Amino acid sequence: MSIVTLLPFIVLIGAMFLMTRSAKKKQQAAAQMRNEMQPGTGVRTIGGMYATVKEIGDETVLLEVAPGVHAVYAKNAIGAVLDDAEYNRIVHGDEEESDSDTVVPDDASSLTEAADVEDTEKGDAPKADLTKKSDAAEDGTEGQKDGKADGETDAK
Repeated sequence: MSIVTLLPFIVLIGAMFLMTRSAKKKQQAAAQMRNEMQPGTGVRTIGGMYATVKEIGDETVLLEVAPGVHAVYAKNAIGAVLDDAEYNRIVHGDEEESDSDTVVPDDASSLTEAADVEDTEKGDAPKADLTKKSDAAEDGTEGQKDGKADGETDAK
């Protein structure tokens, strides 16, 4: 057998090795994240429910879904352990304090009005009017050039 016939099999085995290695790393990272959970931290389950960890067992976790409402979940059902700021932002609606004072307008008209004011302050020439002229004005000038109206031809 030549190396050319074995090459597809070698590539296939290499790809399978890389895929299983990547999946194993993801599983280890998820297991480490679940092991680092502490009572009082906020979590998101794989179903999308946000809760606070109350107790941690060997295979289960007691979560407080709402004040006074507790539920037992499997550790594997924890999708993400959230830091306090992110958990409070999502669950309680706390706003993040941003360092910038950027204001985003609701519509684009305020952006164009500011540009027009800046242009007039600089003394630039007024911008050309690109709006369509009335049809009556066009018919009077263009139709008289060759004596034909729009759509007329010399065909008989």
